[in-house]
Amino acid sequence: MSSIAPHGTNLPQSKSKKSLRLQMFMPESLVPVFLFVVAIPISMLMWIGHLAFSFFKETSRLDSDLAVVPPTRWLASTLIPLVIVLHALRKKQVSTSGAALGSVIAFILSLASYSFLACLIAFFFSSSKATKFRQEKKKKLEEHFKEGGQRNWVQVLCNGGMAAQLSFLYILDLGCGERPINFVDDYRGSWLNLGVLGAFACCNGDTWASELGTVVGKADPYLITSWRKVPRGTNGGVTIGGLIFSAAGGALVGVFHYLATIIFIDSQQLVLSPPQWPLILAGALAGFFGSLLDSILGASLQYSGVDERTGIVVERSGKGVRHISGIRFLDNHCVNLISSITIGLLTPRLANIFWPTGY
Repeated sequence: MSSIAPHGTNLPQSKSKKSLRLQMFMPESLVPVFLFVVAIPISMLMWIGHLAFSFFKETSRLDSDLAVVPPTRWLASTLIPLVIVLHALRKKQVSTSGAALGSVIAFILSLASYSFLACLIAFFFSSSKATKFRQEKKKKLEEHFKEGGQRNWVQVLCNGGMAAQLSFLYILDLGCGERPINFVDDYRGSWLNLGVLGAFACCNGDTWASELGTVVGKADPYLITSWRKVPRGTNGGVTIGGLIFSAAGGALVGVFHYLATIIFIDSQQLVLSPPQWPLILAGALAGFFGSLLDSILGASLQYSGVDERTGIVVERSGKGVRHISGIRFLDNHCVNLISSITIGLLTPRLANIFWPTGY
């Protein structure tokens, strides 16, 4: 939702003045100009610095096509994160701290591979839409409900930190550029590709399951550790619909990775590689099992209780709170981080076993 209200509405005076100051500083028509003015010199400086570093570093990789990153990739890796962050700030999808860290993560992902950036785009925009779905109903279920699901730096780190770390290792080990999945001829590149996919698919699958599964349908969820009915919003509560949403959310990340792979990789190289469509299946499975792992951790290591006065599920014990499940050991951020790390590490291992060779 934009910070500037439509004509005919009344904003608090402080917010109105703030909006006017923002408009005076940066009219919306000048935003594209601002993006290019900022992105072009920054990307050129990084490209020149990379050239200088490559010149003085004598390695066998200097003859490789990936040794020197072209200036177009530096520009895209600078410009695209700026566009995403400004859009997210305008829509109140992230806080200022979340935008700052998110821009760094988006830069690393896009510099490493446009396939990784595609995974981020699929996760961020689809999960934001899922968070805003039926917000009025969620207000009655969640104790700390936040309008629009605005993400701060902690949430950005827990959801994108694992993928960013794997992308950074990808740059250090393999350089910058897209690679097809081929565990026979390019084991490390394929492993890191599937790791990034698994981390984002896990986060997106869990977000879809929790944000859509809790407000779609009328059946109460079942606690995954005991399979007894629990109120909606209980940590570790699952429904059939929620599990379907988790697989769909992970599959969407896989679709975006697959599309970026076939778009940005040379067709001749794809012909000589194994089939790439299993990326979609890998994403669906990562989303499904990531949501299951998140639910198991939530049911056992997160506290869930019902405030008998309001009927809202809370994550703290106290007077008038009836215990449902779990202990107060982890919070939702920790559960998300543990799940994304685990699935990010398991996805490439399992994919290596079942991926068709194509030979």
